[in-house]
Amino acid sequence: MRYQIQNALPLLHKTQESMTRKCVSAVFDRKKMLKVKGTAKVELQIRLTRDCRKYVTLCELSALEWKKFEKSQELAFEIQKREDIVTAMRVLGEEMTLENLNKRLGIEETPKEAKKKEQPVKEEKTTFIDYVRDAVAKERIKEYTKQQKMVTLKALIDFGKIVDFDDLTPNNLIDFDAWLRADGTRGDTTIHNYHKRLKIYVRQVYERGLIPRNPYASVKFPRGRYKERTPLTEKELNLLRGLRVPPKEEKVRDLFIFAAYTGLAFCDVMLFDFAEMTVKSGDMYFINGARLKTGTNFYTPIFAPAMEVLEKYKYRLPRITNQKANDYLHLLESRANLKKSLTFHVARHTFATISLAHDIPIENVARMLGHKDIRTTQLYAKVLKSTIERHATNLSKVFI
Repeated sequence: MRYQIQNALPLLHKTQESMTRKCVSAVFDRKKMLKVKGTAKVELQIRLTRDCRKYVTLCELSALEWKKFEKSQELAFEIQKREDIVTAMRVLGEEMTLENLNKRLGIEETPKEAKKKEQPVKEEKTTFIDYVRDAVAKERIKEYTKQQKMVTLKALIDFGKIVDFDDLTPNNLIDFDAWLRADGTRGDTTIHNYHKRLKIYVRQVYERGLIPRNPYASVKFPRGRYKERTPLTEKELNLLRGLRVPPKEEKVRDLFIFAAYTGLAFCDVMLFDFAEMTVKSGDMYFINGARLKTGTNFYTPIFAPAMEVLEKYKYRLPRITNQKANDYLHLLESRANLKKSLTFHVARHTFATISLAHDIPIENVARMLGHKDIRTTQLYAKVLKSTIERHATNLSKVFI
């Protein structure tokens, strides 16, 4: 057989010229052991078919050693040597199996490969759930957007009635909508966004001919209305600032105050870097950054209460997860005897409404918050009854 491969080499190089996709690539730290051991394996991944691949270990290196080895002639030679073997197998018309590859490489099959060979081969069936999961994984989108899409997928899995392509029917979509509303934890706008994300993939499978018709063409779900915002007043903010609380709650309270006096969303607070993201103008510091969620630029002042928080933590804010922060905020809500549900996002709402209440032009507030569309900022303006009353009082003096 070695003689056959040698005779195939002239044909092999012609075949390689027509191939646009390489079958062999180098992989470093596939099992994520670098942080644990300080070194990790360098392996060659050999893809025979879409679902059949083998990993061959070359050596074990540190991260610095890998950077040098990655561009070395030695590695290029090892890759090309395996590429020649795979191409020769194709030229000779051999079945592209791990067993045949192991023979060409001159190595024995691993226990895992032997066990897999003993098991009967099951015909794999791609479901709509699989399709969505793979599509989201391949999309070049921001991590936040990917998380939102995965939340929608998880809801679909939990619903349980839409799994295969055949399950994509108008009746099942109506049932899914009812299921989303059943426990009362999701608002109209949230549910609308679930459908908005799902529609993308339903349209894709329809256009690919995987379903005979688009079920969303037969059903319409109302967008609904945004719930009225419930930000804190300046009096409630001052009450929260003066509250004596345990250390963990104190850190979350301080992060909330920082957000309430800068307008930053939770994820942007967690990424805030005073040295890199601030500029000084006169006696005030301003944050000049871009939102993680949308990439939109914002420019916002750091008011005195927020500066006090920064000074307290030596300009390095505490780190915590959003879920944990909201858990502590509910405790603070109870301690302060607030009649409003306190979440971290309320801080951003509070900043917007207080700014508008003090007659900062809505265009400036939009820039401070990093809103792409001023209509988003207008949602905060709807709750400013006190501003309407104040302006109405001033105007009434004219109409005498």
